Amino acid sequence: MLYSPITDCFLKLTGYTYTNLGRLFMRLFVGIMLLQFGIRHMVHFEALAPGFPAVLGMTSTTSLVAMIIIETVCSLLIMTGFLTRLSTIPPIAAMCVAEYYILHDMVPNLPIYGLDSTDPGYLPIMFIGIYIWMLIAGPGKISLDYFISLYVINLRGKDEEEELEDV
Repeated sequence: MLYSPITDCFLKLTGYTYTNLGRLFMRLFVGIMLLQFGIRHMVHFEALAPGFPAVLGMTSTTSLVAMIIIETVCSLLIMTGFLTRLSTIPPIAAMCVAEYYILHDMVPNLPIYGLDSTDPGYLPIMFIGIYIWMLIAGPGKISLDYFISLYVINLRGKDEEEELEDV
């Protein structure tokens, strides 16, 4: 049997997964990234309100307020891991709308074909991809959702393994 510190290190780096830690990192990362947009929109509210796109029949100011709420509240919920899957839906919708306005008449001089690395269209697409991944993967075990689910399972008089067998 081949055993050495190198093979042991190799097995630990390839065989072990840290999915819950990875999900926590992704939740914190994307939450902080979107939260900073919300904070920036709050700080510059007066300057942004007149020129912000009017969406779904709302005024520019109402659209900006809705975007700030999505960016701050959903980011905080995602970062804490509370109602995580539900909290990803408003940012997905907001980023789809943002992508629409970036790629259509709202941004002048944007080429129709061929986004390159300096075009603003990549940012909403990146957020959409991350939020869809979070919607599918869930918050992981380092989240309020998980701890609340353990509490509910214990109220039912079961343990985690019994409940997962029923699913």
